[in-house]
Amino acid sequence: MKDKIISKATEMFLKLGFKSVTMDDIAGEMCISKKTIYKYFKNKELLIEEGTEIIHQKIHHLIDEIITKNYNAIQENFEMRKMFKEMFQSFDHSPVYQLKKHYPEIYEKMMANEIQECSQVFTHNIQKGISEGLYRADTDIQAAVQFYYTLIFSINENTLLEKEAFQLELKALEYHTRAIATPQGVTELLNQLFKSNL
Repeated sequence: MKDKIISKATEMFLKLGFKSVTMDDIAGEMCISKKTIYKYFKNKELLIEEGTEIIHQKIHHLIDEIITKNYNAIQENFEMRKMFKEMFQSFDHSPVYQLKKHYPEIYEKMMANEIQECSQVFTHNIQKGISEGLYRADTDIQAAVQFYYTLIFSINENTLLEKEAFQLELKALEYHTRAIATPQGVTELLNQLFKSNL
């Protein structure tokens, strides 16, 4: 039952907003009593915290799946972007923006985990791109990673509408790639941008 509550609550939080969904709403949607929810979660914040952890795990599982497909480094980034679009395209408001605004402590904890894991993913991607000749060999990997995740997280933290955040993320990805790409990498970037606009 606990897993079902987390699953339904998380779906509702993402679709309707962390702030606006109440324990009554979740109970009503699941046709259970509010008492049943409180048996597993003493407050809404605990439910949100567990829900965001499950989303985090799901995202990183999907990222791992993309990495195992062994795309070139630039296409890999575009495939990850496509995965995020498929996960969040039905939401009007950015979940990260909502979380930061209404539940800053949960947001801070989540971001600490994300920065660590995203740093590893971005570092691996740049190393791979250098070995493929798509990124410049003299790239300062640590600085490039920090610049990129700062850009991406800043967009999600400060952009209310998910659609607008998604468009800005594409510009950030292009900006990041152009900053470290070889001429061969720029050609591949243009190819991926063309495909993403189809």
